[in-house]
Amino acid sequence: MRKILGITALLVVVCVLTALASPSFLSGYNLENLIRRTALFGIISIGVAFVIVTGGIDLSIGSVVCLVGCGVPWLLTVHGWPVPAALAAAAVVSVGIGLFHGLLITRLGLPPFVVTLCGLLLYRGIARGFTRDQTVGFGSAYKGLRVLSTGEIPLPFVSGFSVPAPWLFLIAVAVLASVFLNRTIYGRYLLALGSNEQAARYSGINTGRMTVLAYVISSSLAGLGGLLFVLDVNSAQPVDFGNFYELYAIAAAVLGGCSLRGGEGTILGVIVGAALMQVLRNMITLVTTHNNVEFAIIGAVILAGVIADEVVRRYALRRKAAREAA
Repeated sequence: MRKILGITALLVVVCVLTALASPSFLSGYNLENLIRRTALFGIISIGVAFVIVTGGIDLSIGSVVCLVGCGVPWLLTVHGWPVPAALAAAAVVSVGIGLFHGLLITRLGLPPFVVTLCGLLLYRGIARGFTRDQTVGFGSAYKGLRVLSTGEIPLPFVSGFSVPAPWLFLIAVAVLASVFLNRTIYGRYLLALGSNEQAARYSGINTGRMTVLAYVISSSLAGLGGLLFVLDVNSAQPVDFGNFYELYAIAAAVLGGCSLRGGEGTILGVIVGAALMQVLRNMITLVTTHNNVEFAIIGAVILAGVIADEVVRRYALRRKAAREAA
């Protein structure tokens, strides 16, 4: 809870400073766009949080976003698939990728870093291959489908501001993820796996199955995020669509309190972390002219989160040792 309060306070400070530096920050258009981007990145950040909780890592998220984001409009507009069939194919591919990663890690004992790094290269290469590096999109068709991401719910008591549709998806995903992680035995298994895999195994937990489940959740939410991203922008270029999205997701999870050693993390913290990342991006755009430093800031944020996590861990260990000595 202290971590959530700390990151929330930092979010409030950054928002206040950005609003003071740029009046357009509080405009209805900018806030709607900020909330939409927070929702989209929040969904994929929740997915990677499940993997980080188990002590793993998923570097393939951006490429899964690209594969689904390019694959769905390609199936619909180039091959004329019906919408339900294209969405079902995207769901099967997303789940299959997580299953593939999980089995390689648990059955063959491959490091998660290597498996998902290869996935990062593989899935983007596949997307570039079947699209032949051409931009794919929906054009003026499928407006009903695009409402899932571009739709807005106007607030009668707030003039010029509407709640973007992706925010509803984020709320649904967050509630389900929070209940699963904190209120079900399988969520406790995931946390136990991240805290101490050997102890979890001796306790009778099927650690392999839990690891596979974490990667399936991560890739499934990355697929959902990829669909919403492409519906939002209406087109995707496989060369750069989803580039570095895994960094935003991992940074949001780490900032939100997920320890890279595993065993610790909250869904609410991940959402606040995703919001902070998007506010920082927005601040760079509105306040400065140096948009090219964005990735430097992301790297610095991840490093700061890891350092803070290590400092807190050592402080907790010292306090525990002091209590035991007393």
